[in-house]
Amino acid sequence: MIGQALNRVDGPRKVAGRATYAYEHWVETPPLYGFIVGATIGKGRIARIDTESAEGAPGVHMVMTHHNAPAQGARDMSVPAEYWRAQPVLADPGIHHYGEPVALVVAATFEQARAAADLVDVEYAVEPGRFDFAAHQDEAYAPESVNAGLATDTAVGDFDRAFGDSEVKVDQCWTTPYELSMPMEPHACLAEPRGEDLTVYVSCQIVDAAQASLAATLGIEPARVHIVTPYVGGGFGSKLGLHAEAILAALAARALDRPVKVALTRQQVFHLTGLRPATSQRVRLGAARDGRLEAIAHDVIMHTRPDREYPEQTAATTRSLYAAPNRSTTHRMTPLDLPQGADVRAPGEAPGLLAVESAMDELAHALGMDPVELRIRNEPTADPERGVPFSERRLVDCLREGARRFGWERRPTTPASVREGRWLVGYGVAAGIRKHFQGPTAVRVRMGADGTAVVQTDMTDIGTGTYTILTQVAAEALGLTPDQVRVDLGLSDFPSSVGSGGSWGASNSSNALHRACQSLRQKLLSAACGDARSPLHGLDPDDALFSDGELRIAGRSEPMREIVARNHPEGVQAEGEIALMDDDPNYADYSIHTYGAHFAEVGVDADTAEIRLRRMLGVFSVGRVLNAKTVRSQLIGGMIWGVGAALEEDAFVDPRSGAVTTRDLAQYLVPVHADIPDVDVTVLDGYDEKANALGAKGAGELGICGAGAAVANAVFNATGTRVRDFPVTLEKVLPGLPPMEA
Repeated sequence: MIGQALNRVDGPRKVAGRATYAYEHWVETPPLYGFIVGATIGKGRIARIDTESAEGAPGVHMVMTHHNAPAQGARDMSVPAEYWRAQPVLADPGIHHYGEPVALVVAATFEQARAAADLVDVEYAVEPGRFDFAAHQDEAYAPESVNAGLATDTAVGDFDRAFGDSEVKVDQCWTTPYELSMPMEPHACLAEPRGEDLTVYVSCQIVDAAQASLAATLGIEPARVHIVTPYVGGGFGSKLGLHAEAILAALAARALDRPVKVALTRQQVFHLTGLRPATSQRVRLGAARDGRLEAIAHDVIMHTRPDREYPEQTAATTRSLYAAPNRSTTHRMTPLDLPQGADVRAPGEAPGLLAVESAMDELAHALGMDPVELRIRNEPTADPERGVPFSERRLVDCLREGARRFGWERRPTTPASVREGRWLVGYGVAAGIRKHFQGPTAVRVRMGADGTAVVQTDMTDIGTGTYTILTQVAAEALGLTPDQVRVDLGLSDFPSSVGSGGSWGASNSSNALHRACQSLRQKLLSAACGDARSPLHGLDPDDALFSDGELRIAGRSEPMREIVARNHPEGVQAEGEIALMDDDPNYADYSIHTYGAHFAEVGVDADTAEIRLRRMLGVFSVGRVLNAKTVRSQLIGGMIWGVGAALEEDAFVDPRSGAVTTRDLAQYLVPVHADIPDVDVTVLDGYDEKANALGAKGAGELGICGAGAAVANAVFNATGTRVRDFPVTLEKVLPGLPPMEA
């Protein structure tokens, strides 16, 4: 059952409209509706706020500002992770970035709340702000550590000496823009007070974090907060933590003793859910004439909000990718008065590989070497910086299989040398790598007297297929069919997990469920073999087989429903847990990653520099595949996101005000169907025994890792123009196009 391309078990509910998302929940008391009023300056404070007209508008029940907002808990920096900390809103008159909430209008209908929001009159005392990333890079500083607790800087050998002595060198800077997750479902919340308790229907990725953060903000016990999030319409990092809509809905609901709904508009999402930091990345590669790297350095500067530091691990991707005896990586942060940096799909790896894999292509061109062969030639035998063995590493297999399937031998060896009519044609390749994470997760499984199983965990399904893969794991472990398993997710009353994010969700929840099922199997075996009424009484449980709803030993069998009904008429259950990776010795003794190779073909209009993706292939190694269909879907989605990062995505910040001016999907461009032709995926068979018992590793974010660089490298191969300022748009390519043919 594990590995099969099982259709999504939640698919019928979704297509029939029976899957209820955060804003769609209905409660017994009709809810009120809140609308957020955002600041129209980028830095300063509220000098005066007049809510009288808004309060007198039709249907309005409350206008909440910093004057009347309930007291809230402060962000406790002793709490290790940001997403579990209090997130106070409207706590003071200070304005830290454009769009920050200055008021919440609550009315009987959404339309009334939105209309009244326009009547809130705010006067600001404007202060000078820092909004221009390029202009403030000289203020960059070194954080104590970077995301996931990784080291800020690393050094091996003597980089400066080795780079200086290298025969062939690349020393260039790449820049990446602000990007956003933009899930299809906007961030939304319905908060319902129930006496001293609060039930919160919210779109979030980590239920435990949402419960802890909201409780800390409200100053109540976490047990009083009940999070409900059975379906999440995409998150991609933007829903790992709570945002203003959830905090304000909760505050208003408790103040009015009424359910309150608040949803962000698409425009508000750009200012209130965090940005992938803009980066400036210097990559230096020093190699011998045979292509072997002698020195590699990756230095990153990124933006951060001064009071809410987010150091993305952008240079960390370089630490385990290629062999080189002399190495250096650094991270620096430039404080700007902008929304805080935040996790966006494949944080660190996605922007870091855009630079590093473009630099490798540049080195291959300088050497006159096949870019695939250059990467293979620099394959390490052990982790280049940690010195520990790899748990499972099949990057070379990905590169070779991808080259074979893609027809890489037809790649133009000379840039701008192949033309099909008006189109210049080019091929590009890039490698992908992503660290595999493990976090504490618990799952409960219960078998009833009818022989069916129920799986429960607060793990969420953000559209990635959690319901389906947990069904498969339980069905295989317990010898049931998928329709005999029900999976319940997204409630804070269930055993806690670290949710969906970081590509850890499937592996964490599946392995915890596997352990729960093993424990349940032992309970069933003990009950049957120790029961004189059972045909399995006295048999050796080591020979047991769970299949087709029966427990079988040495030619005898008994339906599990009969074992449960006789010995546990109320049902029998068990829990399984996995630990934080820091507590698992394998993660100290081995370098555990996933890998991929991307191949892209583009056409570039010889007159206009319009870029069109013609086809794309990704070959990946992710350990054991849990569901062949959902993993393929996730990887294709990541690759398409990589195309967007390479050619389209760019959240432009006005350097005068700090406002994101491209704040809708008409101006913040993402790929649409017309942009994406033939995208294919191959996943290599694998099993990483060092990662976990199931041998499975995260796949969702791997698809984006390196994908954009393959596209950018194909543009260079087609045109001879190297663009180092992402995204690669036609105005950056046009000046370097080869002259028109006579």
